[in-house]
Amino acid sequence: MIHRCQQLVLMLSLLVICHINAPAQYAVLREQLQRFTDNGEGDLGVAVLGLESNDTISVHGERHYPMLSVYKLHLGMAVLRQVDERAHALQEQIHVTQKELLPTYSPLREEHPTGEFDITLEGLIHYAVSFSDNNACDILFRLVGGTKTVDDYIHRLGVHNVSITATEEEMSQSWNVQFTNWTTPRAAVQVMQILYQGKALSQSSRDLLLKEMIATPIGGNRIKGLLPSGTIVAHKTGTSGTNEQGITAATNDIGIITLPTGKHIALAIFLSNSKASDERREKIIAGISKVVWDYFSAIK
Repeated sequence: MIHRCQQLVLMLSLLVICHINAPAQYAVLREQLQRFTDNGEGDLGVAVLGLESNDTISVHGERHYPMLSVYKLHLGMAVLRQVDERAHALQEQIHVTQKELLPTYSPLREEHPTGEFDITLEGLIHYAVSFSDNNACDILFRLVGGTKTVDDYIHRLGVHNVSITATEEEMSQSWNVQFTNWTTPRAAVQVMQILYQGKALSQSSRDLLLKEMIATPIGGNRIKGLLPSGTIVAHKTGTSGTNEQGITAATNDIGIITLPTGKHIALAIFLSNSKASDERREKIIAGISKVVWDYFSAIK
């Protein structure tokens, strides 16, 4: 009797920590994810969503985490929605001035240090999503009507646990501003589900955005880090700086993984306020991804 009560207490504690909407077959996976979140190397949140089964498993899935460049996926969706509505066109020429090329992470600025050049809207999406270019991101925000326009669009899709309020330029001005752009892991997989299922964009816009997420050279040691070579992962990373106390506000990766079975899972991993090294933080994300991959790949 005592042993059975102890089991009941353990199960209830797991349910408190892991907000779930999935069959009991995922109990082992939930326990494995819990071990990662208990390692004390930062505030870690994970959500997994089977895009065909609609089963969701999460650990700290309702906590708020700073997105950093993860929100460039949300921005890309908002931009392409305006393309679908013919407010803009992919081949529309955008003039970029020198004043718009701020001293931030920006391959676009490295290639055009003096500015005063034209680039297509599709080209800006490529730099913002695939290369995570901060200047391209802010140019796109200005083009579509600002952060509120993007925030409102994502909320209209039915994703409520997300806040997009600050541009890259604004985030660079104060450490605390980055925390105003937040999401929950469960909301992040919900966004990817909407994208994958074609509920928000035309087929061509959806395919373009997924192509940019697959082609990205950024973050190869995170979700993709321990997966078999050639695994298709459409993902978007987010990374903050490290403050004087050695705390990194955010090391994130969210993505859609194609399994050997041909099925797909959406995975969101957010690691916040960590003192671990860059390499260690990425290994944590890669380790979680491998556990999820192994588990879902074994399900027939």
